Amino acid sequence: MNRHHFITPVVICLLMISAMALGFVLKPHQRMADELPPLSLTMAIPERFSGWSIDKNIVPVSQSADVQAKLDEIYSQTLARTYINTQGQRIMLSIAYGADQSGDGNQVHRPEFCYTAQGFQLLSNIIGNLKTQYGTLPVRRLLAVQGPRNEPITYWVTVGDKATLPGISRKLKQLAYGLTGTVPDGMLVRVSSIDSDSANAYKLQEKFIQDLLQAMPTQDRARVAGRFGA
Repeated sequence: MNRHHFITPVVICLLMISAMALGFVLKPHQRMADELPPLSLTMAIPERFSGWSIDKNIVPVSQSADVQAKLDEIYSQTLARTYINTQGQRIMLSIAYGADQSGDGNQVHRPEFCYTAQGFQLLSNIIGNLKTQYGTLPVRRLLAVQGPRNEPITYWVTVGDKATLPGISRKLKQLAYGLTGTVPDGMLVRVSSIDSDSANAYKLQEKFIQDLLQAMPTQDRARVAGRFGA
């Protein structure tokens, strides 16, 4: 038998065993959510702040039983509210929190996919930076259109205590936590409004986000928008 033909399978086998062992060692075991104070989105997100308050005239649409069951599988908590300011301008806020953001199967769903699945067209999808009093927040801005409805959207996601965007940036943060044996939690924060003037809508959304973060205690703000400057 050719010596090389014998060595190659043995080497491959040893590499596979090493990879399996390394994978077990590096597999995250400690859930970040269990180490942090319990999170309640309804308590963390204020009902009133800086001239904004919940619009009691807007009743959230109930999900069907099968859709709700799927959401319960992925998310630990969700929150959906519509706020109105003293000028009568409205902002819709949606937050989905997941205690386990270690892999693709249980991570928060991207609005791009959710909106297109509901029959919207995405006319714009750009990455941007939103400046706040505490630092710069990486965001993605979408423009979803369905018939006469023009809905500009601003959103971001968190992995552990870092704000990021879906894609390679989020995966790198997941990997970084995984190498420390930690299962990160995370959330998706989305604000949107119905406005034919998209530029004006994004400015209003930016103001809403700045007002919201300023109204939150430091610990809650870190859970929703990451730790700035860290």
